[in-house]
Amino acid sequence: MIGYLKGRLHAKQPPHLLVDVGGVGYEVEAPMSTFYGLPAAGEPVALFTHLVVREDAQLLYGFGTESERRLFRALIRISGVGPKIALGVLSGASVEDFLRTVEAEDAATLTRIPGIGRKTAERIVIEMRDQARKLAAAAADLPASPGESASAPTSPQGEAFAALLALGYKGPEASRLLKAADAPDLTTTELIRRALKAAAQT
Repeated sequence: MIGYLKGRLHAKQPPHLLVDVGGVGYEVEAPMSTFYGLPAAGEPVALFTHLVVREDAQLLYGFGTESERRLFRALIRISGVGPKIALGVLSGASVEDFLRTVEAEDAATLTRIPGIGRKTAERIVIEMRDQARKLAAAAADLPASPGESASAPTSPQGEAFAALLALGYKGPEASRLLKAADAPDLTTTELIRRALKAAAQT
């Protein structure tokens, strides 16, 4: 099991990033909560990781804090919740906001996350209820280093659109959210942050 990566951030394109560890490039998928704290490409980075082994692939997921990883691991144990939905949960809300949603038994808020229907949202609330206090008490042991957005040949709007598609939003919905969130000189990260905030309010 690969539990931790420390190296240099080679590239980032939500939700994917590439970390160079001693000359070996690790492909990692990460939630937007982690992307918001990533440094610029070429800078040092440290991530907690979770390895998922399937018949056809080995997938590595990265997190800026231990509390994010603990929540991810708790979510994927729930029937009907896979890594993609768990990443969507972490992309749409902080660990603290998610736990408050569970404590309030607010399944409706969870249904705004792509891939989560009413039954899955209710199952998450029920099964996470007992773990909410434990997760709330977990410290954020290792936050990722703050940094600027990496430069890329595509526009921030294009990168943000691709990130929303990867998170499960349909093309028209992603376009609508970005149109509502767009403003001059916004970075890719800020565009995604605003679009996800707008999605949570609709």
